[in-house]
Amino acid sequence: MIQKKQLVFDAERMKYPHTGLYHYCLQLGLALQKIVDKNAEELKFYVRPGHQKAFGEGALYIEQHGLHKFFMPTKNATIWHTTYQATNYFPFRKKVKVVFTIHDLNVLHENKMSPKRLQKELNNIQKKINAADHIVAISHFTLADINKYLKLNNTPATVIHNGCNIQLIQHITEPQKTSKAEFLFTLGTINAKKNFHVLPCLLVGNSMQLFIAGITDDEKYKQIIIKEAEKNGVAERVIFTGAINENDKQWYMKNCKAFLFPSLAEGFGLPVIEAMYFGRPVILSTATALPEIGGNEAYYFNDFEPENMRSVLTNALKNYEENPDAQSKITARAKMFTWEDAAKKYMEVYRSLY
Repeated sequence: MIQKKQLVFDAERMKYPHTGLYHYCLQLGLALQKIVDKNAEELKFYVRPGHQKAFGEGALYIEQHGLHKFFMPTKNATIWHTTYQATNYFPFRKKVKVVFTIHDLNVLHENKMSPKRLQKELNNIQKKINAADHIVAISHFTLADINKYLKLNNTPATVIHNGCNIQLIQHITEPQKTSKAEFLFTLGTINAKKNFHVLPCLLVGNSMQLFIAGITDDEKYKQIIIKEAEKNGVAERVIFTGAINENDKQWYMKNCKAFLFPSLAEGFGLPVIEAMYFGRPVILSTATALPEIGGNEAYYFNDFEPENMRSVLTNALKNYEENPDAQSKITARAKMFTWEDAAKKYMEVYRSLY
């Protein structure tokens, strides 16, 4: 009897719900389940205690334990897929082949760390690259950063874009926090790199509202957003929803006047293609990977001066409304990114190593 290849997929970061890494692990894991060769391969999910049903009752699981920081459970594993660059659980002492996904080097673009701390972070990632057998970057921008600031040392590297998370709900219901007026929408963890504080100025001179959805990672930064809204005299029209479920996210994206994403550091930017799936105009910053994801079907803030931003918004909405093909082209752009395609490419990487 031929022994099956053991593929271990690290889904430990699913301990943080309502984050991009949670959805990356969930959607890619589910897509891999559909294409694994059950006669020759066994897919196992490395998960935190209590998450053994994340991929279904019939899935195979390895339960994470704190001691795994020192002794990884790699016995009998053929492939170990490390899905996050800053993980504490990496099989350094191993015979297993390691696929290492790097989402971003945002630490280089956030300007938050001292040079010493930044170099330490880069050294930790370099150590993992040195021990890996194949590197995956989720965007060409991320791979360019890796080549610029780290050393691949002839380790093969592949770009595999994320997929679009949207699985359309047929009967979407209105969220508790809703609007009868036209509104702008943004989604993401509320912290400084998302740059949400530049958005309230877009409500000056109109009657629109701004909905900001996502968990608050930095309460001080949330107060900066509020102060900006107060300074512009629009505080009552800036609404924080907190974390939202899939129904509410789809309602906001389907009904918003425009989706805004002024982020300063993104390895990919999942909410962008989610909004594009609904054919809504998206207006992005030009930072890091966002132009790669939005392409020619997105609009862009070239800077964050209030007058310039308002001009971009006005022109984007005018262009969108006057172009009968805009919605279909934007939706087509989103449909270029699928988890099925991502899973097939990851499986090709796995199989190249055995």
